Amino acid sequence: MTGLVDRLWYGTGRPLWPLWPLAWLFRWVAARRRKKAIAQPPHEPLMLPVVVVGNITAGGTGKSPLTAWLVQTLSDAGWSPVILTRGYGGKSDHYPLLVSAESSPAQAGDEPVMLAQQCGCPVVVDPRRYRGGSWAIAEGLGNILVCDDGLQHYDLPRNLELAVFDGQRGIGNAAPIPVGPLREPVERLDSVDYVITNGAEPLALNHRAQYCMTLKPSALRNLASGEHKPLAWLEGKKVRAVAGIGNPQRFFDTLTGLGARVRSKGFPDHHRFGPDDLAADPDEVLVMTAKDAVKCRELAPGNTWVLDVTAELPEVFRKNLLDRLE
Repeated sequence: MTGLVDRLWYGTGRPLWPLWPLAWLFRWVAARRRKKAIAQPPHEPLMLPVVVVGNITAGGTGKSPLTAWLVQTLSDAGWSPVILTRGYGGKSDHYPLLVSAESSPAQAGDEPVMLAQQCGCPVVVDPRRYRGGSWAIAEGLGNILVCDDGLQHYDLPRNLELAVFDGQRGIGNAAPIPVGPLREPVERLDSVDYVITNGAEPLALNHRAQYCMTLKPSALRNLASGEHKPLAWLEGKKVRAVAGIGNPQRFFDTLTGLGARVRSKGFPDHHRFGPDDLAADPDEVLVMTAKDAVKCRELAPGNTWVLDVTAELPEVFRKNLLDRLE
């Protein structure tokens, strides 16, 4: 499925051109929602600063690693961040939902649990972001809100917007959903504060504040025991790599770059894994992403390893961001 999406949306052509009427309808609805929200905001501003991380393309781009980086950067600067998120893939009988490192991904969603594990800060799941933010303020959970994947959630007032792109995929064929990957037109970037490219080179988007983000492998840990191995341990190893993220190939390329002999299997983003998905040959080690690991704790075999990554961004961006918030 992932390879099919790549061919349909991220190639140079537009093979889904017969769907253009739906694409124009999608674009019209998105533009109408945004225009209405700007003309008449649905809610009063929240009493804390709000930083929104999102994208204008469908699928994964690196929003969660950037969110984790923001939380760490803000914490180091003396802030007490709270993460707001939709909790895609989870289903709870009540919202807002305060997520911990031990929460069930089936209830909270995989990314919120991963962020709770990585960041150690309050994570609030609520499909209605404004309600979740208001609740976090009322509960005194922190003094700044970081919204993961919230660019199109216009009911949430915001002070800063960050749009993230996958540097390998960019804007794809530049067509709206379903002909292409665009949730909103490229002109939407004129109103965001920062454009972040997940890759070594910025995209040709002509934005006033563009920065590059790189994801660096930081740790290799056993999912069952928590044991750590040096990254060099993968050199020459036969690896069965699985990934249910927005761009699985990026993960597989990272493992190959670490010297692993990779046999890969990509799944759709937020895939619900079963035991058969995690089958490896006797001479292989199973390696997965941190996002997938939170869903596989109970069903993965003992020889399962998690490759953790951390985001790195330029110091000039860090300083500029903190100056803006001050």
